[in-house]
Amino acid sequence: MNISRLSLIILLSLASQLPATSFAAGPASLVAPKQVVAGKTQGEWSTAWWQWARSFDGEGNSPVADKTGESCHLKQDGPVWFLAGTYSTQRTIRTCTVPKGKYLYFPMINYMVNSTVPGNVSCQGVTEAVRETIDGIHMLVLEIDGVRASKLEAHRQISPGCFDAGALTGGRVRLNPTAADGYYIMLKPLSPGKHTINFGGRGNDMSQAVTYTLIVE
Repeated sequence: MNISRLSLIILLSLASQLPATSFAAGPASLVAPKQVVAGKTQGEWSTAWWQWARSFDGEGNSPVADKTGESCHLKQDGPVWFLAGTYSTQRTIRTCTVPKGKYLYFPMINYMVNSTVPGNVSCQGVTEAVRETIDGIHMLVLEIDGVRASKLEAHRQISPGCFDAGALTGGRVRLNPTAADGYYIMLKPLSPGKHTINFGGRGNDMSQAVTYTLIVE
């Protein structure tokens, strides 16, 4: 997708205004990128995230297309709660109620390629294509409750092999082989109350900037 000038200004402004500090202990803490959560690697959770994101009919009720957060609860199950990115390059602001005790998993910026793209008919083809796209990412932003995270490059997660991104559509859509790549964050469960998460990223031809106000109860 093409980057809008406004979205780049917003993302750069967000990065410049955040305090230049490392992520500190507080109401939430980063899970190390190689740590297994609920029996899955975080690369495996990236596969599950994509299958969840692509399981919705069109964009009407998709949490990824959602502009307010009203769809954030849809199809959430198990110990890990997914937060959506956005299809738009403009900053998206959402409010979402999350059950206490849930890990949070979301992409600062991510991408997938499947066999519907001309010339990418093999697992190797889609894997190489998505890697080239994510190799172009050169800005990452994560702020949690006013504290900026650092060393975010370590959080790159690649899907372990190829998969069917349409696996949860009940057979309506087959997207196999799909390969996914990107920078994802896994957070330990937040304490009850209100929290704010800002995240995003920018590459040569894509960008994302999202703000969530989370109500944990």
